[in-house]
Amino acid sequence: MTGLLGTLSEAWGEVRVHKARVLLSLVGVFLAVLAMTTVTALGQIAAQVQQEQAEASGGRTATIGVSAYDPMTGNVPQQEWDAGVDALVTRYGLPEEAVATLAQENGLYRFPGDTQAVETRRVSPSYGPLHRIQPVEGRWFRTGDRQSLSPALVVNRDFLTLLGVPDLSSRPTVVIGGSQPVLATIVGVLDWNEGFPSAYRIDSSAGDAVTAAGAPGFWSPPTLELWVPSAQADAVVTAVQADLARLLPGAEVQAYRQDPENLEDTIATLRLAVRAAGLVVLALGGLGVLNIGLVTVRQRIREIGVRRSFGATSARVFSAVVLESVVATALAGLAAVALSVAIVRNLPLERWLAGGVPLVDAPGFPVSAAVEGLVAATAVGALAGLVPALIAVRVKVIDAIRF
Repeated sequence: MTGLLGTLSEAWGEVRVHKARVLLSLVGVFLAVLAMTTVTALGQIAAQVQQEQAEASGGRTATIGVSAYDPMTGNVPQQEWDAGVDALVTRYGLPEEAVATLAQENGLYRFPGDTQAVETRRVSPSYGPLHRIQPVEGRWFRTGDRQSLSPALVVNRDFLTLLGVPDLSSRPTVVIGGSQPVLATIVGVLDWNEGFPSAYRIDSSAGDAVTAAGAPGFWSPPTLELWVPSAQADAVVTAVQADLARLLPGAEVQAYRQDPENLEDTIATLRLAVRAAGLVVLALGGLGVLNIGLVTVRQRIREIGVRRSFGATSARVFSAVVLESVVATALAGLAAVALSVAIVRNLPLERWLAGGVPLVDAPGFPVSAAVEGLVAATAVGALAGLVPALIAVRVKVIDAIRF
């Protein structure tokens, strides 16, 4: 242990004495580690953004979509559909967070100017987490909203503009028209469907009336979504389609996997490509360290010979040369990682990668990228110091002194 500490101290002393030479040799490593760490971090963040955007559309891995329609009349009556879904969920004992429902309708809303039909999605509270929906203001639906006499709404900014309110500070409400109007409360705002007023509505509420939604009603079949393990996705599709078909006689039932099946493979490939590019850049920086190391050893031949004549062993000389390179590149790697963290944290990644849409799991700087940068810098230093160290060990004492 004492010998190792002594060697490390000696290597650090060499780095301090030969500052100019060390700095010149480390420029390439610093830039290479900076590029590798930054590219790796951005690649991992981009992969997470891609995953979130895919899950916002199709649901988390793996999401099974289930729908039904009547070949004769079109949509299955809402009461029959709800009863069939409840029976299916009860039979399999599915947890609430793994079951989501969606039904699209045109709702009539009374704005200050006039009454307008607005695209509305009736969803269960679990629909938001399943699709990574994150309001920019307010909140998403809660299970308790179903007991409210005022149906909860989550709307986009265009809806708020029509209503004539800038934000949720005034706790805005809106009347949902129909023969039996009901007063709804806006609980959240989304950056969604820009250019068209749109709304999400809690699937059921104590304040709902039979005709409150407006005349057209549902314009697409209601959809049931089930969040299941990927390995069980195919089996769930077959079982759910058969069971729901029995619960809804006469209806055509379709079950399908709606999330991207190859998303995990695509993201893994992207991360692998990013790491490969970073390693190529780092290898180029390592060549610079190797060249400087070879030149340095030839300049220190006399010094090495004197040390050998005073009893320094081959192992001591070898470790001193290697550790000098390792200490120097590790310091360069640490500085490069610190700068990379500062750069990535100050980039407007949500605007660049997600189009300004806030991310549910906003990624910080990936720890793995920082660790990889430090490990790679240390490894490059060890490899780049290996050849000069072997040359230093093979030098004969008498030849080195005469050099």
